[in-house]
Amino acid sequence: MKKTLYRLLRVSMVVAMASIWLFSCKPKISGQDIEAKIQSNSALSHLAVTVKDGVVTLSGEAKDEADRANSEAAVKSIEGVKEVVNNTTIAPAPAPVEIAADDPLTKGIADALKDFPTVKATANDGVITVTGETTAANWKKIKMALDGLKSKKVDATALKIN
Repeated sequence: MKKTLYRLLRVSMVVAMASIWLFSCKPKISGQDIEAKIQSNSALSHLAVTVKDGVVTLSGEAKDEADRANSEAAVKSIEGVKEVVNNTTIAPAPAPVEIAADDPLTKGIADALKDFPTVKATANDGVITVTGETTAANWKKIKMALDGLKSKKVDATALKIN
């Protein structure tokens, strides 16, 4: 009976140790696996990523502070990531588009159309309206000159092009 009890105790110990060993060992996730998960996330495609020993370094330009924080949170949620070093910068705001007032536009229109007597144009609220008749080759020249005046829009719907 003593032998049976001892044998049962030994088998129980082996089973317990095997269970601990099996359940405590997690498969290691490689840096390549982490990088592949990050690259598959379209929300992170605008950033450069490096991974070393579970530490992910983000660099590049984020659209705004929320994008920067969301990118970091998304990377932290990936299994195997131990730490995130966020070296991203916030993209500067685009410069405002400068639209010329009507008086300078009127002067610019007169100068642009001085060689094209069959074409007339007016400026109203930053929109240049072109009327008259011209050839396709001349229209390209006129259009380039008018676009250079920084208007909101050049409306040529009333212009007849031969």
